[in-house]
Amino acid sequence: MRVEKRSSISKFIVKVKMYLTAEKKQELFSKYGTDATNTGSSESQIALFSYRISHLTEHLKLNRKDFGTQKALLKLVGKRRRLLDYLKDRDIARYRDIIKQLHIRK
Repeated sequence: MRVEKRSSISKFIVKVKMYLTAEKKQELFSKYGTDATNTGSSESQIALFSYRISHLTEHLKLNRKDFGTQKALLKLVGKRRRLLDYLKDRDIARYRDIIKQLHIRK
């Protein structure tokens, strides 16, 4: 994180590097989804949620009292769980494959 002093009144601008760029999303979609353009497939959404969950988990290890992030993490875990349940009901082979690829315990 880089902080720049803007004026003598002590206004600071914080420049934070984005953790989830468009290139990273495309990489996740092409690796786990059916193809790079199908961004709505269950597998690609589960992979995206898993990446975001791991990032938020690392953030919470450093910032234990960040309750907003904790709530967002729990919502993401619930969304991923519902998508996994949906995929399990529809196609058990695809479910087992994505669980194995992402190393999600179940």
